[in-house]
Amino acid sequence: MRLKKSVRAAIAALGIAVLLPGCGKSPAEQGPDTTHASAASGHTHDGWWCDEHGVPEEICALCNPKVATELKTKGDWCAQHDCPDSQCFTCHPELEAKFAAQYEAKFNKQPPKRSM
Repeated sequence: MRLKKSVRAAIAALGIAVLLPGCGKSPAEQGPDTTHASAASGHTHDGWWCDEHGVPEEICALCNPKVATELKTKGDWCAQHDCPDSQCFTCHPELEAKFAAQYEAKFNKQPPKRSM
């Protein structure tokens, strides 16, 4: 009887240990953590446009750690605002109009206001 309890406890501990590590990447390897902000705003990442950041989803480095890593490697990063320099609307306000024009060309209407 005691052995069965020990085996069950070991299996439960193993199950918890397997679930805890997540993807196995360190926070630095994961890139920016946008999970909470995105979940709170209802951002799903399944459309063409990132409403939260005002750029096409496929190039949104704030939602996609892989894109962020690629842009950092290329030197395309604004350290002051922790975003790609090519998407930094604070340093380059003209970029917001450039991305908005892409949205307008595709949907024939103004893009939604950024939620951040």
